[in-house]
Amino acid sequence: MNAQALVDERGELWLALAPLWLEREPSESDFAHMVGVIQRQDLTLRELEWIFRLELAPVLVRNQVSIAGQWRNFDDYRLMQQLVAHNLRLKGWRRKTWALFSGLTTMMTRHRWNELMARVMMARGESPHT
Repeated sequence: MNAQALVDERGELWLALAPLWLEREPSESDFAHMVGVIQRQDLTLRELEWIFRLELAPVLVRNQVSIAGQWRNFDDYRLMQQLVAHNLRLKGWRRKTWALFSGLTTMMTRHRWNELMARVMMARGESPHT
């Protein structure tokens, strides 16, 4: 897959989910926007989990642990460049390594992700306890 195909396939979703890694808690409108974007995708909850763990977290966690990280907003263009570069290399041993360490890279945003997934399930008419 080339860079443009990645942007076309995942760009909107990646940018919608990026606020999960900002300093502030996502607002109701942030969550509503994320749910809306997810609803337009044909992705299972399991697929969304792997996007969160492998495609997004390795890039965005660097912002959280960096002293000079962006805390209020992201530069969408720069963020998209970083996400595309990461995902073009996400094969073989890299994919396995990020899967192995994904618990660490998602630890600081897991509570937000769980809240988002509960909202997605409600929007889909699914019970969060099934």
